[in-house]
Amino acid sequence: RVVGGTDVLPGTGAWAGIASIRCYWEPPVSVHVCGGTLIRPQWLLTAAHCFVNRTNPISKWAVVLGATSLGQSGPEVEVRRIKQLIMHEKYTPNLEYNDIALLELDQPVRCRPTIQTACLPGPTTKVSDLKNCYVAGWGDRIVKASGRDILQQAKVQVVDNKLCNSSEWLQGYIHDFHVCAGQGGVGTCQGDSGGPLVCQDNRANFFWQIGVTSWGVGCARPKRPAVSSSTQYYYNWI
Repeated sequence: RVVGGTDVLPGTGAWAGIASIRCYWEPPVSVHVCGGTLIRPQWLLTAAHCFVNRTNPISKWAVVLGATSLGQSGPEVEVRRIKQLIMHEKYTPNLEYNDIALLELDQPVRCRPTIQTACLPGPTTKVSDLKNCYVAGWGDRIVKASGRDILQQAKVQVVDNKLCNSSEWLQGYIHDFHVCAGQGGVGTCQGDSGGPLVCQDNRANFFWQIGVTSWGVGCARPKRPAVSSSTQYYYNWI
């Protein structure tokens, strides 16, 4: 879940590309496993570790877009099956290195105000200059038709990697492919894996997705920010 967050209203700016990645038990019951982001009409960006211990084949999984509540249904909601899973070829599960993955959907999604593709920062974007940053997610919950689990968002502070890797913070575990974000009482928790870390552009009203939530120590603890995989670092791979 997102700790210290607020409800997201349908169609809210930064989150039009966010998706719920689910594993189905007996319909209509499914489990929200991870978040993800639409980056092309038929492609989703998420974390590799979401699929490490899966027992069900990828054909039993689904992606839900256009919903802010996990139990939401209707014409504004798109559901797609997963055609292909591509995990980073150098993903290291025990260390969570290269914790990034792509999902090819079985059919393209039609973009509209409530479903948009994310903007990923290329090599020339100065990510360090971006200050208004946010995370969002639902958390690890069972999804039922009557559920009222609303997407949560929270403003977070991006922490310089050198500070994040210092002895009082996450000593030695942070590398160039990481982004640290959060603060005491605010941040991501289990169940937000694969979800987006976004920052508002300084000169225009849109958001860059600078990270894919990967791991953390506890939930929203001081000097223990959530760690994301840097989309700028992996831009060419994506």
